[in-house]
Amino acid sequence: MYLKKLSLLNFKNLAQEELALDKKINCFVGDNGTCKTNIVDAVYYLSMCKSALGMSDRQCVRHGESFFVVEGDYATDDERHERIACTYSTSSSKVMKRNGKAYERLADHVGLIPAVIVSPADTVLISDAADERRRYLNSFISQFDKEYLAAVMRYNSTLAMRNSLLKASSDEVMLRIYDMQLATSAEKIHVARRAIVEQLQPAVADYYRALSGDREQVEIEYRSELNNAPLEELLAASRERDIINGHTTCGIHRDDLTLRIGGYPLRKYGSQGQQKSFIIALKLAQYNIIAEKRGERPILLLDDLFDKLDEGRVAELINLVADERFGQIIITDCNGERMERLLNASACPYKIFNVTYGKVEK
Repeated sequence: MYLKKLSLLNFKNLAQEELALDKKINCFVGDNGTCKTNIVDAVYYLSMCKSALGMSDRQCVRHGESFFVVEGDYATDDERHERIACTYSTSSSKVMKRNGKAYERLADHVGLIPAVIVSPADTVLISDAADERRRYLNSFISQFDKEYLAAVMRYNSTLAMRNSLLKASSDEVMLRIYDMQLATSAEKIHVARRAIVEQLQPAVADYYRALSGDREQVEIEYRSELNNAPLEELLAASRERDIINGHTTCGIHRDDLTLRIGGYPLRKYGSQGQQKSFIIALKLAQYNIIAEKRGERPILLLDDLFDKLDEGRVAELINLVADERFGQIIITDCNGERMERLLNASACPYKIFNVTYGKVEK
């Protein structure tokens, strides 16, 4: 999959742009605080129907305007063409269109244009609470498993209703109904998460060794209460505690990932460079899994590539993704000369775009 043309209107600080992209590597260079990340975020929007930075749709409208439009012309690996458009107005709802036809549900679009992003915001996967790591798993798996996405949506809806009931009463009949509904969705989610982490572990370890010069061993482990018992049993055992607390105290909404380096927690013992290398290894492993399951290479988004990485590790990363296993890549960096030197060394086709505040020039 690759993006041939990106058209932007009133998206963040970009008034109007039409960018013709290279099939392989596209690098946007410019000072910090211009609009490099906004371009990456626009591409992410067209894949996932939302900002990669957690911004609301309204926050993505250019100041002084009332709407934005993001459009992309794509070609798949087998040369099938897709035109995707995302429009949002402050006076109406967001609309996603595929080849001129609007989706009834945004969830129906997720996975059509696979994308994997690496950005400084990914530090939350290591430093923040477990819900960030669950959100990552959901976004990852949803790009190739529609049933998983539907199960997550059903689980969250049922969980909200169960929690509302627990705050108001202890109706045993309704609790049992909610328990059965939660258990059905949870089983699908648990099986998918466990399988994907089993696939991730060796791939993350291999990529990390390549990036670090084989200096450290890293591990990723899936933690879930459902590893030990079915959810219905767990809910029955926690019934009294749930009623007292007024919310559901067990389930897949408490799942987490344990990340280690050299056998120790990555969050406490990994340097900034080691943590960034781990994140990149995780995302490259994710890329390979999505490509295998979809039969389509995702678009790889590398935002602020040199953040917490030395030039040697960046050079190794460029060499890795220049391989034919990877498709189109969009990179942002603040040093054009350095990036051009590394891209020339990779002997891979590329385009460099110069970015000033709210303006892009090839």
